[in-house]
Amino acid sequence: MVTTVTAYTDPRNRAAAGEGFDGVVRVVVGSNYGTGVLLYDGHAVLTAAHLFKGNAASATVLFETTAGNASLSSAGVSLIPSYDPVQDNNDLALVWLSIPATVTAQRYTLYRSSDELGQTMTMVGYGLPGTGATGQLSNYVGPPLRLKANNQFDADMGTLKNTLGAVMAWTPIAGTQLVADFDSGASNQDALGRLINQSGLGLGENEGLVAPGDSGGPAFINGQIAGIASYTASLALGSVHPDVDGAVNSSFGEIAAWQRVSAYQQWIDQSLRAHYPNAPTQAAAVQKTVIEGNSGTSYAYFLLQFTGVRSDPNQWLSVDYTTRDGTATAGQDYLSVAGKLVLYPNENQAVIPVEIMGDTTPEPNETFYLDVTNPVGGSFGVGVVTLTAMRTILNDDGGIFAG
Repeated sequence: MVTTVTAYTDPRNRAAAGEGFDGVVRVVVGSNYGTGVLLYDGHAVLTAAHLFKGNAASATVLFETTAGNASLSSAGVSLIPSYDPVQDNNDLALVWLSIPATVTAQRYTLYRSSDELGQTMTMVGYGLPGTGATGQLSNYVGPPLRLKANNQFDADMGTLKNTLGAVMAWTPIAGTQLVADFDSGASNQDALGRLINQSGLGLGENEGLVAPGDSGGPAFINGQIAGIASYTASLALGSVHPDVDGAVNSSFGEIAAWQRVSAYQQWIDQSLRAHYPNAPTQAAAVQKTVIEGNSGTSYAYFLLQFTGVRSDPNQWLSVDYTTRDGTATAGQDYLSVAGKLVLYPNENQAVIPVEIMGDTTPEPNETFYLDVTNPVGGSFGVGVVTLTAMRTILNDDGGIFAG
């Protein structure tokens, strides 16, 4: 993926296994492919809806991790119901994996704040390589490469539309798409500076832009998914032509758009919640022990319930959560999680899943904890700052242990 300032052979452009990007995957749909990113549940991949050309069919997901390469088939695909291919709006899809992803693939949480503009992000994907000076290498025939580059979210695509009007043949929904330009360091190729007075000369040799095959790929802010790559464009206004070569080929002076994940977090969260197997819906159904299993992962659930009354029916409630070792060890017995759980309007409860790692090694029953903090829109009660719950992983591999 990614056209970069320097050649794709430059090690700084590689997102090699073990560098924190092993949850960024290839998504193959028929004879086409794009990129996707594994979500925090370990069972779903977030990608672009346009990969499926409007048909929620199936896909193959290819992983590249420290454990080697592997492929998983999908159990289904969900396009966001509001997807609009004509205007390139709401371009998101979820690929449901047939089995849990390998534990060597990172799971990623969502960037939930709306302060993305002006922030540096890291884009990762499997698209065509190339450079800003020459554009994508359309004749590239080597193995698929997972590449990375940085850029800055400069504006909302709605702002661009408001300024350029009919120069843009499509109408982005304001607040739902983030835009970055590919700067060469020269003012002539500063597309957003010249088009909408959002000046910036880029990040030097760390700068890049998405290319064909990067669709659906993530843009990370602080390791969280802030954007999903959607499309590129070459724009001009009167005599202003920032694109270095005038062709739509991910070269200097072009722009790219990412679907803004913070604007779609409710659809993503609630879609995942609807797919959790055997998730409890009431306190009496919560299982405080979970059988380890022999391979893969299974879920231990924690149920969060809100028993108060919202002052505004449209209010979002949230808490932060993180797992903590007891006698169980993160990375050996369970996969650690940390994030924010949001209760959306008309929701008063939701589960937090934690993946339990199966193996065939005899060991004692083990425990771990989930700490819940920072309630927003509600409280834990007078003087209470943390809620803690414990789960026990039951050994199912035999063995004799002294008590």
